[in-house]
Amino acid sequence: MTHFTKLVAAAMISATFGLTSAPAIAETPPDTLIQAWQLDDMISIDPAEVFEFTASEILGNSYQPLVGYDVNDVSDIFGVIAEKWEVSEDGKTFTFTIKPDMKFASGNPITAADPVYSIQRAVKLDKSPAFILTQFGLSADNVDQMVRQTGDMTFELEMDKAYAPTLLLYCLTATVGFVVDKELVASHEVDGDFGYEWLKTNYAGSGPFTIREWRANEVVVMERNDNYSGDTPAMARAIYRNIPEGSTQRLLLEQGDIDIARNLGAEEITALADNPDIKIEDGIKGSIYYMGLNQKNEALANPLVTQAMKYLVDYQAIADTIMKGKVKVHQAFLPEGFLGALMDNPYSLDVEKAKSLLAEAGYPDGFTVTMDTRNTPEITAIAEAIQQTMAQAGITIEIIPGDGQQTLTKYRARSHDIYIGRWGPDYQDPHTNADTFARNPDNGDDAASKPLAWRNAWDIPELTAQADAAVLESDPAKRAEMYQAMQKQEQEDSPFVIMFQEIEVLGLRDNVEGFIIGPSFNDNSFRNVTKTE
Repeated sequence: MTHFTKLVAAAMISATFGLTSAPAIAETPPDTLIQAWQLDDMISIDPAEVFEFTASEILGNSYQPLVGYDVNDVSDIFGVIAEKWEVSEDGKTFTFTIKPDMKFASGNPITAADPVYSIQRAVKLDKSPAFILTQFGLSADNVDQMVRQTGDMTFELEMDKAYAPTLLLYCLTATVGFVVDKELVASHEVDGDFGYEWLKTNYAGSGPFTIREWRANEVVVMERNDNYSGDTPAMARAIYRNIPEGSTQRLLLEQGDIDIARNLGAEEITALADNPDIKIEDGIKGSIYYMGLNQKNEALANPLVTQAMKYLVDYQAIADTIMKGKVKVHQAFLPEGFLGALMDNPYSLDVEKAKSLLAEAGYPDGFTVTMDTRNTPEITAIAEAIQQTMAQAGITIEIIPGDGQQTLTKYRARSHDIYIGRWGPDYQDPHTNADTFARNPDNGDDAASKPLAWRNAWDIPELTAQADAAVLESDPAKRAEMYQAMQKQEQEDSPFVIMFQEIEVLGLRDNVEGFIIGPSFNDNSFRNVTKTE
């Protein structure tokens, strides 16, 4: 058995049996990064299908997009596979030129045929993230004409409207925009499936690491890509172990069996704070925690009631205790770091003000309402804290716990009263959140488009028109002003009680350096990680 095979076997045995026996690895190998993370959300590793946090990070370290951005300043957009791009005078057509002498991990050269195929393939497969591309007027019927190769290293992408140029560029940084190896994927095509069945569990990219193996709910094994065009990673391989429990991750980290723990709770973070062998690092993410108030409920449809409820959440106390270190108070739909993000937090716990608003709304004695919550420890604790403060103004909340599938199914059917949600942006343009929090083009039950505003039955033709106008504004300063105006209006009268922005927290062995926490999970990077002696 080779050293590599022994290493993977040890990782999987330890993942299976936990801490019931002596540690399998007293110290991780110097050329291998081992992380513990909850991997149960992974359903695919095909860029045309991936839409989950965990797989997005794995693809971000194994594939490359046409363009990228500085994670510390997302306004700094640069070419990755694309050497340059130009926009036509009418603003509707982008011409991309591909960098020369780049290769996929397979050894195949990267040409314009590869991004053309990747985009066409994602649109035609029409999996969950395809809307990120189809919003530009692309469809299975027209994508071959709208995305067209014009030379060995050039292609054009035509849109139906002159959108803000950065919107398309940011959308191409999403995992659905990652470039796949056309020759390799097409060779595995069966019955016109664009290699889909094969790529769900295999790899065809050009990033710093390849995906050697994925075993669902067990392990992901990645190896250094010798054909990568960037700086050679110091790590020869990277392994993710599926360890759902934060307490188990903490013990494995303390014992040196893993290099990074990814799912530590507030209790574990506090316990590790004084350990000289461990360091805690964090970074702001784009994910937003919020409550959605269904406007089909007569009481919740009263704007004075929704405003009162915004004064019945003890935001800071929840951030400081239940979610200690893992969120910051944030009350606008655009996260910090986005163009036009509003940083004002006008609401805090004020029971007397809430009572006054409820009395004015005709509910001096409050009312009874239900709240659907995912039965995870943190969400349940947030729900119970809100239940207690709402009761101080006479609002009785019945908490209805359920697993993620149960609560989401009910939420998507608009059959909830209150729902606690966590929303992550799909790309770094402000339209990603405006499109769901501030647009509802059709409030009918059978609407084709079902954003968060629709899920909460919030009929907003004027705000929808503002969002549609903002996405066509090419001047960044004017766009920022438009989004700030929308957020201020939402804070006053929307059925969204936006509460927190997520902070990702990692526990690392002290000798691990260079892990980058980005604003999106596919921005999280370990290609520059080193481990000192």
